[in-house]
Amino acid sequence: MNRWLPCPMLRLVDSAGVRRSMRAMHAMPSLPISSFLPCQRLCYSKGSSRRIGTTGEMTGRGLMCRVSCSKSDLLTNRYFRPFSSRAGGEDNSTSCLNRYSKRITQELSQGASQAMLYATGMKEEDMSKAQVGIASVWWEGNPCNMHLLDLAAAVKVGVHEAGMQGMRFNTIGVSDAISMGTDGMSYSLQSRDIIADSIETVMGAHFYDANISIPGCDKNMPGTIIAMARLDRPSLMLYGGTIRAGGAPSIGRPVLDVIAAYESYGELAYGKINLEERNKIVQSCCPGPGACGGMYTANTMATAIEAMGMSLPYSSSSPADSEEKMKECRDAGKAIRTLLEKDIKPSMIMTEAAFRNAMVMVMVTGGSTNAVLHLIAMARAVGVKLTIDDFQKVSDSTPFLADMKPSGKHVMEDLHKVGGTPALMKYLVEKHLIDDSQLTVTGKSIGENLHGLPSLLKDQKVIFPVEQPIKKSGHLQILYGNIAPEGAVAKITGKEGEMFEGEAIVFDSEEEMLSALSRKEIRPGMVVVIRYEGPQGGPGMPEMLTPTSAIIGAGLSKSVALLTDGRFSGATHGFCIGHVTPEAQRGGAIALIRDGDRIRIDARPQRRSIDVLLSPEILEERRKAWKAPPLKASRGTLYKYIKCVSSASTGCITDE
Repeated sequence: MNRWLPCPMLRLVDSAGVRRSMRAMHAMPSLPISSFLPCQRLCYSKGSSRRIGTTGEMTGRGLMCRVSCSKSDLLTNRYFRPFSSRAGGEDNSTSCLNRYSKRITQELSQGASQAMLYATGMKEEDMSKAQVGIASVWWEGNPCNMHLLDLAAAVKVGVHEAGMQGMRFNTIGVSDAISMGTDGMSYSLQSRDIIADSIETVMGAHFYDANISIPGCDKNMPGTIIAMARLDRPSLMLYGGTIRAGGAPSIGRPVLDVIAAYESYGELAYGKINLEERNKIVQSCCPGPGACGGMYTANTMATAIEAMGMSLPYSSSSPADSEEKMKECRDAGKAIRTLLEKDIKPSMIMTEAAFRNAMVMVMVTGGSTNAVLHLIAMARAVGVKLTIDDFQKVSDSTPFLADMKPSGKHVMEDLHKVGGTPALMKYLVEKHLIDDSQLTVTGKSIGENLHGLPSLLKDQKVIFPVEQPIKKSGHLQILYGNIAPEGAVAKITGKEGEMFEGEAIVFDSEEEMLSALSRKEIRPGMVVVIRYEGPQGGPGMPEMLTPTSAIIGAGLSKSVALLTDGRFSGATHGFCIGHVTPEAQRGGAIALIRDGDRIRIDARPQRRSIDVLLSPEILEERRKAWKAPPLKASRGTLYKYIKCVSSASTGCITDE
C-alpha cells in the first residue's frame, strides 16, 4: 500500500530543461506517519539517470509522483533530506536556488510570513523564486551616494530578468568629505561596522538567498564585504563609481578634484590665493555623482575588491554616470544567478591568495592607508589570517606604478580611459604580480575574465612600466619602535625621502593643530604629533586630511612630518605616519611625547623604525605620571564603539 503525503516543494525538470517548482504530493511506502520528516525537495528529471520517480501525472493540485524506494532508503534519507529548522535553513544542493528563502516561502507553518510577502506585490509564482537582497548605501546628501537608489532600481530589473525576486533595502553611510575636520569624523569608521551589521541583520532576518550590495563612499565598501563574509551566501559588490574630474579654467585650474578644496585652506591662510579664487575652487571641483576621483579610499577599496574577485570586471573604474555602470547593474542579476546555481560563496572567493591580489593592487596604485584596516577586518570576517606584517611583505615585492592623485597627476576616470582596472590587472598578470587562477563573482577565474579584454592603451601615461616604476617597492611601510611597539603605517611614495628627524610639536586634537597652523607656529623641520585620535580616543579614529591638506597648502609638506594615532585619508600625501598603536587613550607611548622631544622616522628597509629619542627610564617616569583623559563619549553609538573596538593593528573590528 502507498500513502500520499504533502511535500512543500517539488522540483521538476521538464522536457525543455526548464526547472519548475510547484506544490505537490508524493507517494511513499506505507509507514507510520511519525516515521516521516518534512521533505525539502524531490528531484524528478525525466530520462535522467538521477530520476527517482517511476510515474508522474499532472493533477489540479500539482504533480503526483509515485516513488520507488525502500523503508531503509527513506529512513537513511537516501532520496529525501529533512528540512533544517535552524536559522538559514541551508540546502547545499546546486539545483535549488532558494536555499534560504524557502524557509519562509515554502513551509506551511509560515503562512503569516507568506501573507506579508503577498502584501508587497509578490505573486504565487514568485514564492518559489530565489530572493536577492539588494542593499544600497543611498542618501541624498553626498555625491558618492546620491545616485545609488537609481543603480539599485536597475539592479532589481536585472535580477527580475534573471528569474529571481529582488528585495531592495537601504543602510546608512557617512560622507568623510563632509564631516572631515569636525567631530562628525568620529562617526566615519564606526559606520563601516554599522553597515556590516545592518546588512547582516536584514539578510539574516528575512532569509534572502543572495546579496548584491551597492556602496559609494569610503567605509561603504568594506562594510558591505564584511557583511557578505559573515553571511557567506552568494554575493557580489557593485561599486557606485567614480566622479568625473572638475575644473576652473578661469583661474588657471583646468583639472580639479575635492582635494583642491581642502588644500585651498592652507593656500588662503598663507596668502597664495585670495578668497574669490578659493570660492571658485570649492564650487568647481565636484561636478556630479560619484566617489572622490583620485586613488583615495573609495577607489582604493573598489580596485582592491575587484582584484580580490568580489565585483564584476570594470566595476571599480567605470564612472558613476556612465553607460557602462548602468550595464553593470543589469548584468549583476545574471551574475548572482550564476553564483546561486553554482553555490559559490564569498568564502570560496575571499581566500588568502585573493587577499594577496588585493594588497598588490593597493601597492601598485599607491592606495590609501585605510586599506590596511579594512582588508584586515574583511579577512577576519571570512576567517583568513591577515596582519599588518603581511602588507610589508607584499610592499617589499611590489612596485608602485600608478601616477594618480593624491601624489600623482591622474584620476580614476583617466585609468578607465586607458583600459580600466581589468587592463591594469591584465598587465599585472603578465608581470606575475597577481594570481589569475583565483575564483571571482562571475563564476570564472580572473584569467578567464581577462581573456579577450583590451590591454592598457599603448603610450598611456597613467600606469608606469614595471621596469621603470615610480618606486621599486610599495608605498606603504609598517614601522615599529618605542612610539609604536604594536606598529604604525606610513605612506611613503618616494617623493618625501625615507628618513625624517625633527623636534616634536604636540597637539591633543586636530583642532589645536589647525589653530597653531593659522598662527604660523608650525615651522619646517618639525614633527607634528596629533594624538588622542585613535579608535577609543577619537573616538572612531578620525582621518587627519584637513591638517595634512592645510600643511600642503601652506607649502610645508616637504619639510614637516605628521604623526598620529588617528587615520589618514586616502587623499593624504607627504611624510605621514598613522595608526600608531597602542593609541594614546590606551596609554601608548605617543601619549608621553612632549614639545621639543626629538623624533626619528626611518623607513629604510633595514630599519623601518619610529622612535622618540628618549631613554627607557625617562619614558617610564612619564608613564607613571600619565593619566587617561575622560572618554569623549559616555553613551550612544560612539560609547558602544569605544567599548567594542579593537586596535588599529587588528583592523578596528567590533565583533571579537
